[in-house]
Amino acid sequence: MLWPVAEFGSYPYWLTVIFWVLDVGIRILLLGIVPGGRRPAVAMAWLLVIFFLPLPGLVLFLLLGSFRLGGQRRSRQRAVNEALGQATAHLRLPNDAGMAPRYVVSAARLTRNLTSFPMLDGNGFEFITDYRASMRKMAEDIDRATDYVHLIFYILADDPEDRQGYSSMVLDALERAKARGVTVRILFDHIASMRVKGYRKMRRRLDAAGLEYHLAMPVLPLRGKYQRPDLRNHRKILVVDGLVGYTGSQNLIEPGYRRASSRRLGREWVDLMARITGPLVASLDIVFVTDWYAETGDELEGKFREPDATEYEVDEGSIGQVVPSGPGFSNENNLRLFNHLFYSARERLVVVSPYLVPDDSMLYALTTAAQRGVEVELFVCRKADQFMVHHAQQSYYDALLDAGIRIYRYPDPNVLHSKLFTIDNDVAVFGSSNMDMRSFSLNMEVSVLTVGSEMVEALQPVVEQYREVSEELTKEQWRARPRAQRWTDNVFRLTSALQ
Repeated sequence: MLWPVAEFGSYPYWLTVIFWVLDVGIRILLLGIVPGGRRPAVAMAWLLVIFFLPLPGLVLFLLLGSFRLGGQRRSRQRAVNEALGQATAHLRLPNDAGMAPRYVVSAARLTRNLTSFPMLDGNGFEFITDYRASMRKMAEDIDRATDYVHLIFYILADDPEDRQGYSSMVLDALERAKARGVTVRILFDHIASMRVKGYRKMRRRLDAAGLEYHLAMPVLPLRGKYQRPDLRNHRKILVVDGLVGYTGSQNLIEPGYRRASSRRLGREWVDLMARITGPLVASLDIVFVTDWYAETGDELEGKFREPDATEYEVDEGSIGQVVPSGPGFSNENNLRLFNHLFYSARERLVVVSPYLVPDDSMLYALTTAAQRGVEVELFVCRKADQFMVHHAQQSYYDALLDAGIRIYRYPDPNVLHSKLFTIDNDVAVFGSSNMDMRSFSLNMEVSVLTVGSEMVEALQPVVEQYREVSEELTKEQWRARPRAQRWTDNVFRLTSALQ
C-alpha cells in the first residue's frame, strides 16, 4: 500500500489523502485494464503484484506488461507473411504429407495458415549431439561458401583464451569467408549476448574483420531503439549459400557459457543441432531475412537464393515445415501446433525440454494424452540453471505424475538444453522453443516439424542417450520432498504466468 508511507513520516494530512487516493486509484484503474487481451491466469498474476505493491507493480506492468512488438516490426512481419503466402500459393504442398495420418495434414495446414510457411518434401537431416562437432561442421560448411552466409543466434560469444575450439572455429570461418569475398550477415540477440563475459571484445573482433552485424531486438532507448526488454530473439539459424542450413537448441558459445559457476560445478549445456539440406533451407533463410529486415529495413530482395520450381517437386527425402513464432505474430504459433499434436497422439509422446512450465492448455493436452492411454515421457533437468524456472517447473510435477506421465530428470550439474518431441511413429519436432510461456509469447523462436517414421527413428538414439543417464522420478520420491520445497515451488508457479 502507498498511504501508510505517509502515516510513518512527518507528512501533512492532505498528503496522506493523496497517497491513499493514488493507491486506490491505481488498483481500480488497472483492474479494468490488465485483463484486456490476456489470459485470466496472466491477468490475475499481474493484479496480485499490483495489489500488493501498487507503484512498483505499475512500473513493472508498464515495462513488461505488453508482449507485442512495435507497430513497425509487426507490419514488416505481416508484409513478409503475405509475400511468402503469394509466392508459395501454387505449391502442391503443404496439405499433402505423404502417407502420414490425417492429423499431420491438419497440423501442416494450421501452421501454414498461421505463418505462411509451407510443408516441403525432399529434405535431408543430420542430427548432431556433440557440442564441438556441430561447431566444426558449421565452420566446414562456411568454408565452402561461395556467395553468402546468414547467421542468427540468441547468444554469440568468442571462446575464452583457455578454452578454444568451439565458437572460435565458426568465427574464424566467417572471417575467412569475408576475406575471400563472401557476403556475411550476422544477427545476435542484444541482451543475451551482452550478458556474456567478453562481449565487447567479441564485437571488436567482428569490427576488425569487417563483418556486417546487427543487434537483434536492441534495447537502446537513447538511440530510439526500445521494446519490452524481455522480448528476445531466441532463434538459432545458420544458412550457407541457401543450400545448407542449421538450426536447433545450441548457441554459439562454449558449452560452459563462459560462467565462473559452470567451471566451479563442471557444468556444460547438452544440445541438439540439425544440419539440413533441401528446399527447407529456403524457409530458414526467409526467417533470417525477415529478422534482418526488421532490424535494418533492408529487404534483401534478390540477395538470397530461392529454389527453382523443380526443387519443390522433389519427393525423395524427408518432409518438413519450418514454424517461426514469437511476438511478431498475432497468434502463439508454436503453442497451438504443439497442443494440436499432443491431442493427436495415439500411442506414444516423448518430450525433451529444459524448461517445462506449461500454461493450462498445454498441461491439459499432456495430462489428457496420458489419461487416455498414451505413453507419455518427459525429459527435464534435475536442476535447471534458472532458479525461478526450476521451482515453477517443479510445481507441475504432482499433476503430471498423477496423470500417469513418466518424468526423467537429467543429472546436474549439466543442463539438458535440447528441445524436441516425437508423436507416435509419425512426427518429430525440434528447434529453439522451450515448453514455457516465455517461448510461447515472449521469445522469437523457430521450430521444425518433420514427418515420417524415419525422422522419429533418427531422433530415437538421441532420446536414448538422455535416458541412459537420467533418473526416473516416482510419485513416492516426489511426495517425500520437504514442505519448504513445496512452498517455494508453489510461490514461483505464480511467476510463470507473468507476461
